Amino acid sequence: MGTKNYDEFLHEQLRDPEVAAAYLTDALEDDSPELFLIALRNVAEAHGGIAAIAEATQLNRQTMYRTLSSEGNPTFATLLTILRAVGMNLSFTPAIPV
Repeated sequence: MGTKNYDEFLHEQLRDPEVAAAYLTDALEDDSPELFLIALRNVAEAHGGIAAIAEATQLNRQTMYRTLSSEGNPTFATLLTILRAVGMNLSFTPAIPV
């Protein structure tokens, strides 16, 4: 399966809100902000692409690309705005003691 086919498959799967939520949760639990931002970018791509999300959030498209890159460092407000635009809410669960 080529990269394009994989990307299409991934984006198709990420259109399902339950799958997208699990995908983002798994990425966040990896303790890698870079991985989480790439996962959020994949979810954004599945929901119409960066340009569509930028328009929905009234954020600059270039800023969105930078924000959702592995080097991105979004503000909390920007992160919430993007999450809401792709149909996600932020929630918290108790940490399991180590």
